[in-house]
Formats: sequence, structure tokens, C-alpha cells
Amino acid sequence: MSELTAELPAFTNKTLRAAIIDLDGTMIDTADDFVAALNGMLARIGTKAADRNEVIGIGKGSENLIRSVLAVRFSALEASTKFEDALAIYQTEYARINGQRSSLYPEVTEGLKALRDLGWPLACVTNKPHRFAVELLAKFGLAEYSKVVLGDDSVPQKKPDPAPMLITCERLDVLPREALAIGDSENDALAGRAAGMATLTVPYDYNHGKPVHLVKSNGIISSLLAAAQAIAAAIVAPAAPGATTSTD
Repeated sequence: MSELTAELPAFTNKTLRAAIIDLDGTMIDTADDFVAALNGMLARIGTKAADRNEVIGIGKGSENLIRSVLAVRFSALEASTKFEDALAIYQTEYARINGQRSSLYPEVTEGLKALRDLGWPLACVTNKPHRFAVELLAKFGLAEYSKVVLGDDSVPQKKPDPAPMLITCERLDVLPREALAIGDSENDALAGRAAGMATLTVPYDYNHGKPVHLVKSNGIISSLLAAAQAIAAAIVAPAAPGATTSTD
């Protein structure tokens, strides 16, 4: 397991006490669910199927996914005309198979438990519709860990806008500077940074087809458990002689 980057002490000294964690590509590998639902929709509107690489290279929520796949299969006018029906069909297809082709990433449950054992309230903020997120968390036994779950239809703005992160901090009763955002993509890091949060990234290849090391965050972690262990160690580590602790 790889460790956090050297920036870890810089943000653990800010008295973190909560974590906001992404869902797709961070806790659960849902790409094959997306592919199946998308191809069910594309078949029904009579156009060519998508593969996994196309799907994970898009991201940014269901609406962006549909707009993107239509844009490379139809003219701009046709894509615009078909969008509403295509999105409705996709949501129906996704509801039918939500979680059936998904799998839990290693050490997710252990990591969530370890973070909770630090006394941290946890939340899940995702660009997936709320009802699908709640169903998926329950299916994989993760529902008990999140005090707050926000989907892309829970608030008007979606990640990378910071609004979902700020609203979640309010509901957790923490300041943004007291919360850590963990995700797999640039969207997660952008949203966290814009909200004034520390950010960590997992290397699970969902970063819209871009190398994860290009994401500007406080570090790359091998798993949620590795993050929890490193954070716990940093919290209890004695300060260096003459060091001061920042609370800003």
C-alpha cells in the first residue's frame, strides 16, 4: 500500500474532524452499471453502444454522460432534440440494474469504520441521483456510515461547484476547513478546494480518462483504510520541538 504524499502534515494540523466522501469510483466501482444502463438506452433509441472506456472518460453526472454520448452519435440538433427522452430512458434502465454489476473497492468498509472510530461524522456527496446513491450504499452495507447523503438532484449545483460540499458541512455542523474531501477525480478535488477543504484522491482510474497524479489535491491514497490509518497516526504524533499548531 502506498502512503499519503508529504503534504499530509500540512492539513492534519488544521484540526480536521469530518470527512465527505465521493461514491462512484471512490467507494464503489459502478462503471459496468453505467455501461449497461447507457447501452440499454442507446439500443432503444437506435444507435451504437458505448464501452467502459468511453463511459469512465466522461463523468460529471448523468446529464453530462447522456449529452456527451449523444454528441458523438448525432448532429448537434438531433442530440439536443433526443436528450430529454434519452435521459428518462437511461434513468429507467439504471434503476433496473443499480448495483448489479458494481463492486466494492478494497478496504472501503474498513476505512469508513476507522474514520468513524476517530469520532468523525461522515457524509457521501455524489453526482449520482440521490435515490440511486441511497440504494447503492444500502446494497453494499455502507448506509450506516453516512450521516448525510447528497446526490446531484439534492441541490441545484453539482460538483465541481463547491455548493454541495458547503451544504454538507452545514448539515454535519462543521466548518469547511474542518472537513476532508476524499474522491477519485478532479471534480471532487475542485469542489473540495473551492469550499476551503483539504482533499485526498484515490487512484482508481475514474478521473475522466486523465492520470490521477494530475489532480491537484493534498495527496493520493491507496485506499480509505490507508487514509484513516495515516490520519490517525498524524493526529497522535508528537509535535516537533518548537513546532506550533495552526488552527486557521
